[in-house]
Amino acid sequence: MSAVANLAADAWSSMLRVLLHYRRSPGLLAVSLAVPVLMVVVFGYVFGSAITVPGAATGATGAAGATGVSGAGPVDGYREFLMPGLFAMVAVNGIMPTMVGAARDVGRGVTDRLRSMAVSRTGLLLGQTLADLLVSVVVLALLAAVGLVVGWRIRGGAADAAGAFGLLLLFRFAMTWVGLLLGLAVGKEEAAGQLVVAVFPLAMVTNAFVPTGGMPGWLAAVAEWNPMSAVVQAGRDLFGNPSAPAAAWPMQHAVPAALLWCAVLLLVCGPFAVRKFATHGT
Repeated sequence: MSAVANLAADAWSSMLRVLLHYRRSPGLLAVSLAVPVLMVVVFGYVFGSAITVPGAATGATGAAGATGVSGAGPVDGYREFLMPGLFAMVAVNGIMPTMVGAARDVGRGVTDRLRSMAVSRTGLLLGQTLADLLVSVVVLALLAAVGLVVGWRIRGGAADAAGAFGLLLLFRFAMTWVGLLLGLAVGKEEAAGQLVVAVFPLAMVTNAFVPTGGMPGWLAAVAEWNPMSAVVQAGRDLFGNPSAPAAAWPMQHAVPAALLWCAVLLLVCGPFAVRKFATHGT
C-alpha cells in the first residue's frame, strides 16, 4: 500500500474515533450546538441595542427595503454586523476541543500507544482535524439558520457567500492544528482546560463585536492585525454585510489577509504538531 493510501486510511480511522467520541458524549455535541445560539441571543439582543455601527442602520434599512424585509433598524444592522463575527468565533473555538482532546490522549497514554503502532503520524492528526471540521459544518449551518431568523441576510452573491463559508472552514481547520500543537505541548487535560480561558481574549480583542474605531490606538492596531479580525472582515465583505471603516492593511485587503493568516498558521503549527506527536516522551 502506498504512503498516500496509508495516510488516508489512518486519517479515516482517526476521524471515526473522534466522531464516535461525540456519539458517545451527546452532551458535548449539544453544547457545541447550543453555544452559537446563546451567543446570538446575548450579543444580538442584550448588547445590540447599546452598540452603534457606523452606517449599519442605514445599510440594513435600505437592504431590507430592497428585499422586502420589514422592520430593519439599528439593532437589525448590528446583527448583520455581528453574524460574521460569530461565524469567526465558531472557527476560533476549534482550538478548545482539539487542545483538550490532545492533552487528554497524552495524559491517558493513548498517544504513546498510537506512536508504538505502524501508523502515519500525520494521518492520525489529520483525521482529528477532519472530524472537527465535519462537526463545525453542522454548527455553522445551525448558526446561519439562527442568524436568518433574527434578521441577518446574505447581501452578496451565492459564489461570494460560498467563498465566505469556505474561508471560515479553512480558518477553523487552521485553528484545530493550533489546538493540537498546544494540547500536545501541555500534555495534561486539566492544564489544557485552564488554558482555554486564554482563547477568550483572543476572540474579544477583534472587530467581531464592536468597531475598532472606538478602541485606544494601540489596542485598535492589535485588534486589526488579529487573524480573526481579517476573517471577520472578509466575511462581511463577501456576505455584503455592514462593516466599520479601518485603515490597517488586513482590513483593506481582508480576503488575501485571511488566506495568508490561514496559510501561516497551517505551515507553522501543522509540522510542529506532527513532530511533537512523533517525539512525545523521547
